Amino acid sequence: MFVMVGGLSAANAKTDYPMVGGAAMYPTKDIVDNAVNSKDHTTLVAAVKAAGLVDTLKGTGPFTVFAPTNAAFGKLPTGTVDTLVKPENKDQLTSILTYHVVPGRMTAKDIAAAIAAGGGKAELTTVQGEKLWASMMGKTIMLTDAKGGTAHVTQGDVMQSNGVIHVVDTVLMP
Repeated sequence: MFVMVGGLSAANAKTDYPMVGGAAMYPTKDIVDNAVNSKDHTTLVAAVKAAGLVDTLKGTGPFTVFAPTNAAFGKLPTGTVDTLVKPENKDQLTSILTYHVVPGRMTAKDIAAAIAAGGGKAELTTVQGEKLWASMMGKTIMLTDAKGGTAHVTQGDVMQSNGVIHVVDTVLMP
């Protein structure tokens, strides 16, 4: 029997790593070192740098990161990202980014179990301090933010040395 890891069997996991944005995600690297190689996460990486969160996300963690793609950032109103990365908006940017991080390592199985235990909804407390709610939409994990917006996990369980990344299709707002 094989255990699935990010869409790969454990037997293949030693040589075949999950691909995110065209880059292999190595479980021996930290969140930042892997994310910088994903062509789908260049906006997120630039935002993490602008917010001064690189050292935090390179820390021991563990962290569960819901990582919006460039396309997710593209759904924001025109000019939003350019405005957020300005030094005078660092606090707001930091708040948004840390809203995408939950302390601990929560795999998709852990999140699904929390949803089941919560009768269809799990409340997650983010590093930012506010809540996110997880639920299932068929077999897809859906996150609902404080503003009522929703994001779907499009790729889960991308294991990192200091946590796990779940790729999401929408930027969550505290």
